[in-house]
Amino acid sequence: MHSAFVTAAAESAPNPVVPTIPDLVWGTIVFVIVLVFIIWKILPSMNKALDARADAIEGGIKRADEAQAKAAAALEEYTAKLADARGEAAAIREQARADGAKILAELRENAQAEAARVTAAAHAQIEAERQTAFVSLRSEVGTMAIDLAGGVIGESLSDDERAQAVVDRFLAELEVPETVGKA
Repeated sequence: MHSAFVTAAAESAPNPVVPTIPDLVWGTIVFVIVLVFIIWKILPSMNKALDARADAIEGGIKRADEAQAKAAAALEEYTAKLADARGEAAAIREQARADGAKILAELRENAQAEAARVTAAAHAQIEAERQTAFVSLRSEVGTMAIDLAGGVIGESLSDDERAQAVVDRFLAELEVPETVGKA
């Protein structure tokens, strides 16, 4: 009984899942109109937006590549400048070392010249003092010799010319063995 009732109800009522022909026709017409409207109005603006987005992405990639290339060029330039600066610093250091060595050599030369000048001045002073001492000693020896000769001879040698002649002869006799010993 139950099964007969379900079968009878199914034959008399239309199936809600299967549409009727007029619904299919109107649905198809509305679908085509909406599809044409979408293709005609909405799709071009969507394509335009997608193209703009693709251009923006590609432009961004190009800008990023250009920025990366500029950064690489700047890095190379910086590296080159740094190498130049290091080379220049090395050259400056070498020049400073050379200048320092030159200054030291000049100072040594000046010191040696000053030492030679001081030595020469000292030798000159010593020679002058020796001459002074020699003259002083000669006059003292002469005076002592005159006094001694006067005491030995028993006469006064107060005559200057005679005394001078005796002193000169005595000193000449003293110098002769000195020069013979030196030669």
